[in-house]
Amino acid sequence: MTAAARDRWADWLLERRHGGDAETLERTLRHLAPVRDRVLDNAALRDGDVLLDVGCGDGLIAFGALDRVGDSGRVVFSDISDDLLARCRLLAGEAGVLDRCDFGRARAEDLTGIADDSVDAVTTRSVVIYASYADKQRAFDEFFRVLRPDGRLSMFEPINRFAFPEPEGRLFGFDVTPMMPLVRKVRAVFDQATGEKTLIDFDERDLVRFAERAGFAEIALHYEATVTRGGGPTCGASWSWEAFLHSAGNPHAPTLAEALDEALTPSEREELLGYLRPHFEAGDATHRGAVAYLRAVKR
Repeated sequence: MTAAARDRWADWLLERRHGGDAETLERTLRHLAPVRDRVLDNAALRDGDVLLDVGCGDGLIAFGALDRVGDSGRVVFSDISDDLLARCRLLAGEAGVLDRCDFGRARAEDLTGIADDSVDAVTTRSVVIYASYADKQRAFDEFFRVLRPDGRLSMFEPINRFAFPEPEGRLFGFDVTPMMPLVRKVRAVFDQATGEKTLIDFDERDLVRFAERAGFAEIALHYEATVTRGGGPTCGASWSWEAFLHSAGNPHAPTLAEALDEALTPSEREELLGYLRPHFEAGDATHRGAVAYLRAVKR
């Protein structure tokens, strides 16, 4: 399927997240491997379990779970993207595991196709962040509903409120104070494209509240915040300049190149890039990031 034919979720995950650069994609997946493993560890899967992976994307966690649930277990791939579900189905067929997989289109806040008390574990990674604040609570309510007694919820969420919005003189972690008239124009494009601020309308304390209100009896959250000076604009993966220009931070956002083209004249674009590129190549950014791992048990 061509990029033009894919929905925005599939297009971002398969192309725009890493700027279409194969090496950057490989580094990103290496960075995500321990996240996957930690989410699965917290799910405490056993042979014969049924796992529901909500917002499965291209199957990072769901495929990783297959060995853990064994030949008698099942993994349910759930996502709002038909294109990503089709890709997961294709990959499952190629891997010879299709007989242990189910696929269903659903939003995290509306898992109508999943019966009450029908799964042993629910996993998510960077999924609730895209729901509105009210729908975040509904998603937790749904996770609780579909879990069997003693079922486990295991999730990972970025806590973007820790780092965003960036201070006035920063863009992607770089000091852009001398370029602020141009940077303000570029920021306006990002702000307009992002729309509602679901990415920063919650923090780690809200995740605990959502889980408690949903009815979970045992809740544990691990919060990790980092500030890294003297690095690149992202954490955990090295990026080429071209990948940086042509990647998007989330499915709703433009790439930096797209924002520059929309906001600036050609001469302004070259001026800002001429300032930014040496700082990028020198690794002059300060990266700030925070994440939360939550585990909850239904009693």
